[in-house]
Amino acid sequence: MSRRVLSCCLWCGREIVESEAGRRRRYCRQSCRQRAYEHRNSLKGTGIPEDSVVLSAQEAADLADRWFAARCAAEDVATAIGEGADTEELKALSATLLTLTREAERLR
Repeated sequence: MSRRVLSCCLWCGREIVESEAGRRRRYCRQSCRQRAYEHRNSLKGTGIPEDSVVLSAQEAADLADRWFAARCAAEDVATAIGEGADTEELKALSATLLTLTREAERLR
C-alpha cells in the first residue's frame, strides 16, 4: 500500500509527501538534515534547549514579513465578505491567503 502522508520538514517547514512504508522522513532534503545537525551541535554546552529554534535577525524579519502579508490577506478576505464580494473574488482572495499562510509557517 503506498498511501501518501503529508508532514513538514523539521528544519525549513516545507511539506514532505511520503509513503507509509518505512520510517517517516523528518527532513525534506539532505541539506535540511545537515543544517539541523549543525544547529544541534552549535547549541551543545550553551544551556539553550536542543529543540530551540534560533533565527538570525534577517530570518526573524523575513518571518515577520510573511506573517504581516498573511494578516493583510486575511483582512482583505474579511473586507470582501463585508462588502458582499462575489464567489470568484472570494475564491481568489482565499487562494492568496492560503498561499501566504503556508509561506508564513516556514521558520526559515
